[in-house]
Amino acid sequence: MSAAAELRGVRVRYGLLEALHGIDLACPAGRVTVLLGRNGSGRSTVLHTLAGSVRPAAGRVFCQGRDVTGLDPHRRARLGTALVPSEQAVFESLTVAEQLSLGGPGPADAGFPELAPLLHRRAGDLSGGQRQLVALGRALLTRPRLLLLDEPGRGLAPAVLRRLHGTLLDLAAEGRTVVLAEQTLPRALDRPGTVLHLLRRGRVAFSGEPAELRPGAADQA
Repeated sequence: MSAAAELRGVRVRYGLLEALHGIDLACPAGRVTVLLGRNGSGRSTVLHTLAGSVRPAAGRVFCQGRDVTGLDPHRRARLGTALVPSEQAVFESLTVAEQLSLGGPGPADAGFPELAPLLHRRAGDLSGGQRQLVALGRALLTRPRLLLLDEPGRGLAPAVLRRLHGTLLDLAAEGRTVVLAEQTLPRALDRPGTVLHLLRRGRVAFSGEPAELRPGAADQA
């Protein structure tokens, strides 16, 4: 099983605070990987380190077998990495249509029919859930090889979230790699083939598949 994205001995510091303590973590190609943990466990930092928006103080970052530690986010994006952060994921001054056009060619609503009546509205005027759909749609339109999502279900209706999880599984089946940061494992992804990394205070406490995780372990993260 080859790793599409990997951290090797990565330490990340924010001032005097060390958020990641020399962790090793691999996200296999063609799989959905879920980073589990409480707020402050390091999940978001892992995503931003993979995307290049956070630079490690030590260690190396690899994507598709290439050392990308020194590459900025724009160069990693050109290599096929897309990040949907938990905050500030849209350009508020652009309309929904303009925002989605940045992702590339595809359906005008990016596959989310909920966006069709909103195409001419400014993204800054939308609700939190609508903004999340815009950010997700733009990322999906880039057809990324590595898709990084920070709690993507925030603000989404259950039916929309189920469709999103199905889309993510389809992307993995195509050979793409999806990495999500979540506080709990989504039911749709609790299946063989999903890869879990349980983070606890900036360290990896468990790596494996859902069936291997001791019941209650994630609640103790």
